[in-house]
Amino acid sequence: MKPKSKILIVAGSDSSGGAGLQADIKTVTSLGSYAMTAVTAITIQNTLGVKSVIPISANEIKNQIIYVAKDIRPDAIKIGMLHSSEVVKKVVDSLGRIKVKNVVLDPVMFAKGGAKLIDNKAIQVLKDKLMKKVFLITPNIPEAEVLTGVKIHDKLDMILAANKLINLGVKNVLIKGGHLKSKNVEDIFLNRSGIKIYESQRHNTKNTHGTGCTLSSAITTFLSCGKSIKKACELGIMYVNSAILTNPKFGKGHGPINHLYSVEINKKFK
Repeated sequence: MKPKSKILIVAGSDSSGGAGLQADIKTVTSLGSYAMTAVTAITIQNTLGVKSVIPISANEIKNQIIYVAKDIRPDAIKIGMLHSSEVVKKVVDSLGRIKVKNVVLDPVMFAKGGAKLIDNKAIQVLKDKLMKKVFLITPNIPEAEVLTGVKIHDKLDMILAANKLINLGVKNVLIKGGHLKSKNVEDIFLNRSGIKIYESQRHNTKNTHGTGCTLSSAITTFLSCGKSIKKACELGIMYVNSAILTNPKFGKGHGPINHLYSVEINKKFK
C-alpha cells in the first residue's frame, strides 16, 4: 500500500512510546499516510509519569519544519507540545512560510500524570498568535479551561468554552469530554456554522495514555485525505475508541492504547 498523504508532526517525544511523536507516527502510519517530524522536546517518562523535559531550541524547531517542507511538502500539519513562547512564535512564522491549509493544533499543556508541559507565557502567545492561524484546535477540558477561563462542569460549559474559543478567532474547535464524570463521553465540535456532539461509550480502563495526541493525529490524517472536518472528527474518535478498547495493558501506570488495531498484516509476512 502506498501512503495516501503526507503529514508533518510538530511535537515532543515520549520515551514510553504511548504519546507525543511516537503516538503521532503510529497513528498516521496505521491510517495509511506518511509521517514526518519536527521534534520540539525530549521527555523522559514512562506510564507512571514524567521525570524530565529537555527542550529543543526554537530556531532548530523552525529549521526542522522549513527544511522538511522544502523537500516533501506536507498535505497537513499536526502541532502538539510547544513548551515556550519563543517556540510558539517560530512555529507561527514557519506556518506563514509554508502555507498549508489543514493545520490541527492539540494544545498540549499537561501530561496524563499531571505534569505541566508548557509555561504561562507560551500559553498567552499561543492564544494571541497561533490559534487563529490553524484550521482546528482540539483541547481537552483542562486545556479548554486554561484557554478560556471557563470552569467546565458539564456539556453546557463545554459549549460556552467552545464559543469563547471561536470568538478568539479559532475556525473550528473540538473539545474532548473525557475528563467529565459521565456514563458516556461527549466530544463537542463547534464552528460559526453550527455544533455537533459525538457521543461514545466510556471504557473502564486506566490505559488511555496518548489519546489526545492520537485523536488529533487521526483527524489530521483524515483531513489530509479529503474528508470534511466533521467526518474527520467522527472517524478520528472512532479510531481512538477502538484503540482504547483493544489496549495492550502495558506498564504499571497509565498505559498506551493500541494504535495497530487498524492494521492488517499481509499473508506473506505472517
